Amino acid sequence: MIHEVDEVLKGLLKSGALAGSGVEVSLDAPTRDWAARRNAPALNAYLYDICEEVSRRERGTVAVTDDTGQVVRRRVPPRWFRLSYLVTAWTRQPQDEHRLLSAALATLLPREILPPADLPPGLAALGLSVTLSVAGTRTESRSPAEIWSALGNELRPSLDLVALVPFPSYPEYDAGPPVTEGAVVRVRSVDGAQDGTPGRAHRPHHVERGRRTR
Repeated sequence: MIHEVDEVLKGLLKSGALAGSGVEVSLDAPTRDWAARRNAPALNAYLYDICEEVSRRERGTVAVTDDTGQVVRRRVPPRWFRLSYLVTAWTRQPQDEHRLLSAALATLLPREILPPADLPPGLAALGLSVTLSVAGTRTESRSPAEIWSALGNELRPSLDLVALVPFPSYPEYDAGPPVTEGAVVRVRSVDGAQDGTPGRAHRPHHVERGRRTR
């Protein structure tokens, strides 16, 4: 699923205020060597942290229905993960970098929720939306200075972009066939009907004969 989120973000950053600009969008680690190879304006969206959103973890199973609404399978609820990206602009002039960051911000802010229809097939199949948070309050333990130090590069302006993404849990289970008859109580005599008297079947009064129950 992570690679699908990568492609979604690349598509977003190339659209909106940056549509038709020809600005390259890269997912590479913005190391000093990478920066030295840049010879054209670029936006970089570097995935630097993956963390489960534990507060959204669910227990039990979720019913999967067919076109008629019949339960056909059951699956474990998806787990939610926070994918944290460091978005930076790379040009020859600081003013141009600030313009690129402004354009990226203007492009991302209106897209806080990405519905299934706007997602790749793997994510869309879950029927859940992906939420985006840009330039919010920093909650991760890693500071920007630590990230840039680990990359071996100098501290520079950046946007924190966090995608909250569902990840499918496995396995799925086949659901049993539907119940088509009401409950039946069978009664025999105390001696086990040894006198040849057949047992009797009684249907509870609250269950209609032939009524479909679940």
